Amino acid sequence: MPKSAKSIAELGLTIGVAVVLALLIQAFVVKPYRIPSGSMLPTLAIGQRVLTNRLIAHPSVGDIVVFHPPSGADPQPAVCGGPSSQQQACDLPTPAESSTTFIKRVVAGPGDRISIIGGHVIRNGVREKDPYIKPCGGVSGCDLPKPIVVPPGDYFMMGDNRGDSDDSRFWGPVPDKWIIGVAFFTYWPPDRVGLL
Repeated sequence: MPKSAKSIAELGLTIGVAVVLALLIQAFVVKPYRIPSGSMLPTLAIGQRVLTNRLIAHPSVGDIVVFHPPSGADPQPAVCGGPSSQQQACDLPTPAESSTTFIKRVVAGPGDRISIIGGHVIRNGVREKDPYIKPCGGVSGCDLPKPIVVPPGDYFMMGDNRGDSDDSRFWGPVPDKWIIGVAFFTYWPPDRVGLL
């Protein structure tokens, strides 16, 4: 084989391996997502793009996660999987998983006892430290003083824009098996590049 043909073959093989590796990394390790709504303002703006680590099995309180919500999130208004009360957040998701992809912040984990006052989460008797939120503004879901307990294996999600977020308050906690990954880096637009 002539030297130039060998060089072209090596280049083709190198490009092929790089493409396969990039596809595998996106499928199993890191995946990009675009922010579709203003529910995570001021932390994440509409159209901003993030990278998600798909290897983290269980998120921590404070993590921003990409997930599939319960199917109760699909209809408007949202449907809770258990009896609902105007004084209490939804404590039980519908049993089916939605195909929609959401991005929100974990505000409580399995076994945590929470209530919501003025848009602030009271977790296990302590108000969250939440300098990242946009105030609630007194709309529906801002005050849910009757406590709930997050079921084992589930996570309670809320948007940082507390007055304008469709989240676990209305359709319940998210089972850990429906969590896609933890957002860790924003890469677009250029003026907002950085770690989350």
